[in-house]
Amino acid sequence: MPQFATAQDQRYAQALMQPALIRIIDNIRKQLEASDWKGSYRDDMRWPAEATAEQKQQYLALQDMLETATPEEYDQIQAALSQLPSPEHLYTLCLTKEEQQQEIDVWQLCYRLCNATDTIDEPITIDTQLLDLEIGEVNWITLDQKAKRLVEKAFQSLV
Repeated sequence: MPQFATAQDQRYAQALMQPALIRIIDNIRKQLEASDWKGSYRDDMRWPAEATAEQKQQYLALQDMLETATPEEYDQIQAALSQLPSPEHLYTLCLTKEEQQQEIDVWQLCYRLCNATDTIDEPITIDTQLLDLEIGEVNWITLDQKAKRLVEKAFQSLV
């Protein structure tokens, strides 16, 4: 997970990441429809080097338990999870065209979308134009326009 310039930037990122993912995925779909590239997604986890097989198994079992946990159990499970090494979740767009293969890190695109500079330079400062701060909502039009531009740029850079 990237570093944020301020705690406020991190709170803004939490509000923006799901909408950013939605707009990035939708714009990828549109680009795929208009191109010769075929795409599929791969969801992986990268574990810290110190994580043992037992810790990984325990982490995954606890994650499964969260789905059906009562509110009291949820807090206990979260406390247990916080004591374990946690993986970084990777979400990759795998592209193929004839003999060519390319991969795009979808989370990286989402962070670029949320960042004021369209890069993943750290620390990240959130682009507040993506939010309507007066009413506390996402500015969907601006978010979609920026997502479209970033996805088009990513596809243009494919070899």
